Amino acid sequence: MGAAAGGRGGKTITGVRLLSALPVPSLPSAAPGDVAALWPLCLAIAERRRRGEAAPDGPAALAWSDGHGYALQGDWDAPAQALFALLKPLLDRRGAHARWVIGQLGQSLDGCIATHNGDSCFVNGPEGLVHVHRLRALCDAVIVGAGTACLDNPQLTTRRVEGPHPTRVVIDPGLRVPADARVFTDAQAPTLLVCAPEHRARAEARLGTRQVIAVPRSAALDGQLPLASVVDALRARGLDLLFVEGGGVTLSQFVRQHCLDRLHLIVAPVMIGAGHPGLQVRRSNAMGEALRPPARTFALGGDLLWDLDLRAA
Repeated sequence: MGAAAGGRGGKTITGVRLLSALPVPSLPSAAPGDVAALWPLCLAIAERRRRGEAAPDGPAALAWSDGHGYALQGDWDAPAQALFALLKPLLDRRGAHARWVIGQLGQSLDGCIATHNGDSCFVNGPEGLVHVHRLRALCDAVIVGAGTACLDNPQLTTRRVEGPHPTRVVIDPGLRVPADARVFTDAQAPTLLVCAPEHRARAEARLGTRQVIAVPRSAALDGQLPLASVVDALRARGLDLLFVEGGGVTLSQFVRQHCLDRLHLIVAPVMIGAGHPGLQVRRSNAMGEALRPPARTFALGGDLLWDLDLRAA
């Protein structure tokens, strides 16, 4: 997702929740009731989930109940309340419900993620980039397709927020991504490569046996990789909470193959015109067949985030 590194103007959108525009700072003591105080609590919840630990008993700023999941206790400012509301479905993943796939895509009003020649700097504002880094920190693995890895050469780390780097997963059936891509060479976090079996030997020679997952293409999916098999292979390695970051083709395949539980679709107030397409779902012959998931909206600076519950659609 394209996002600016600096500030960018935008009108406040009435009737939606407003999230903090600032990256989470590293502070020795965060003021209570704001995003800086809330974020370490979210990271602690994610760490307990990874360790299989139960939520702590007794009074807490984020209290757990079996019927309702986590609830924010006490006096918090509006940005902190909005951030908690947005992240709660993810934070509530525990135990048998920890296996979950969330996706994110930033696009223009006319549904593009980049111009026709690949320029995506920047579709979305800096608030969206901070949000992406937060999702990385809370999830076990971040997934991108070969197109995004080739075009953006991303690091897929959490350098804009406090929190651990996720395992990085590149879905590259035909080994299109260069061997010197940063995810393969920077040693900042573990990286896995998912490819078709015919390229397994070459991939293992490049990265090592343990870093390669071979998944056969599916004739029923017109030669695409069956993403349910990819998800199962990652879960076999202990990676339960998965974050599909892009790009448009990969994210759309996860939706089409019914492998995405939740989608954060960030729409920027810009029209690109005949650019690289963003979310592409299966064609509907009638409006009654159209995918209409339950949705919530949150303001990210001048952009609008649609939180879509695909499992309830």
